[in-house]
Amino acid sequence: MTDAVLTGAGHALPAAYTQDDVWDGFFAEHYADLRSARRVFAGSGVRTRHAVANPVHEDLSQWGTGARMQRFITEALPLGKQAVASALDSAGLAPGDVGLFAVATCTGYATPGLDIRLASDLGMPAGLERLLVGHMGCYAALPGLAAVGDYVASRSRPAVLLCCELTSLHVQPARNDLSQVVAHALFSDAATAVVLEPGARRGRRVAGVVARTDHATADHMTWDVTDLGFKMGLSPRVPDVLARHVGAVVAELLDGAGLRVEDVAGWAVHPGGPRILDVARDQLGLTEEQIAPSRRVLAEHGNCSSATVLLVLEELGDVDGPVVAMAFGPGLTLYATLLLPV
Repeated sequence: MTDAVLTGAGHALPAAYTQDDVWDGFFAEHYADLRSARRVFAGSGVRTRHAVANPVHEDLSQWGTGARMQRFITEALPLGKQAVASALDSAGLAPGDVGLFAVATCTGYATPGLDIRLASDLGMPAGLERLLVGHMGCYAALPGLAAVGDYVASRSRPAVLLCCELTSLHVQPARNDLSQVVAHALFSDAATAVVLEPGARRGRRVAGVVARTDHATADHMTWDVTDLGFKMGLSPRVPDVLARHVGAVVAELLDGAGLRVEDVAGWAVHPGGPRILDVARDQLGLTEEQIAPSRRVLAEHGNCSSATVLLVLEELGDVDGPVVAMAFGPGLTLYATLLLPV
């Protein structure tokens, strides 16, 4: 078995808008009958987001799901292509070197899918293996990374993981539903990609993965396919559930490598929202400085679902030492991944 090493990363972002502009230009009227909505937007921790469909300029809230899926492919192809090309370039590889191409998304589907269309556009080989990680939500990058890492270690071939999420295509009709307000205040669009190579002498190797699902709280976070796009259900109790599990998950991850929390040089915590980051900080005994990269990504990019934790890894840069990546999503599910320098 050969180590799977993360050697390259890249991302692509659609046009940006500010939180104030999208509130004033669309959501203030959208939620005119819900007094608490403005407070939710102001307290989201988000300053700037990215969208292929800015609701100030086009209101998709009455679009059918079919139209939204067609728009997904149109918008996702150039973003995905840019992210993957950037990641391959940073790794010093060509598309023809790739043995497996995995795509994670929960915001759009088509057949032939984004994976096969991008593989063709990028010039990946005809014998390429492909994998779709679908509808897992915000934590999908980490099981995707684990699967890709297993392929690289067992087959001794490079692989690429792309996370492409276009949440702006799923703006919902106005409802007196605070969970919808929270979703509309947080979510954003992005495409992020990473390259893993077998036995590379630079980068970070995938050294461990731990997963935990609390089945008793499965109804706390949902992502339902409706006739008007995908609709999020989000309970305010989610941070409390994470608080019960995050310490044990990280302890199991680090114990497997003979490490302690104090040994970790960088924390890439999925910024699901300000309270999520507060819970991770407090339960793990981290400082505000250690959680700062996740807060910066939340402020500058919003919550981009599965793409977000890879943006945080990029934000960390070349920190000297072990890195823990964590993400959370429907299930309720927690995933944690240990990355060690080679």
